Amino acid sequence: MNDAAPKSGARRTGSGFGRLLVTVYGILAFAAIGRSSYELATKFSDAPVAYSLSTLSAVVYVLATVALAKGGPRWRVVAWVTVGFEAVGVLAVGTASAVSPDVFGETTVWSGFGQGYGYVPLVLPFVGLWWLWRTRPRPHDGTHVTPTPTAPEPSAPDPEVR
Repeated sequence: MNDAAPKSGARRTGSGFGRLLVTVYGILAFAAIGRSSYELATKFSDAPVAYSLSTLSAVVYVLATVALAKGGPRWRVVAWVTVGFEAVGVLAVGTASAVSPDVFGETTVWSGFGQGYGYVPLVLPFVGLWWLWRTRPRPHDGTHVTPTPTAPEPSAPDPEVR
């Protein structure tokens, strides 16, 4: 199966508005990779949970960027999983950090619902999920024919019914 071409009736996730979405994901992925690489190399022992979460978010952003850019059937599944995971992650980490600000020892990309990144990590997954829904594969107009029911064949009257 060719992953590069979308199914009939599907819009490409990386075209049109999707190009902007992929660009924003790419920028966030680049920023998260830079942050997590520095944290892992220089101060991992200070807050291993926070820095592991930053690394996890970087991996999620990279996978989401690639999946949205490629947009084939298999990549769409990867996009749904990563963007959905991102939405749950930013809500969970954001809530935990709002309830107890020192819960992770240090801030992560998703702390404060992405406050350190202008709340982009909070908004982006929901825009991504909307875009995946909007560009989902659908039957192409005119090619999907629904059979019409036919009337039953007339039968001989039942002699027992009067």
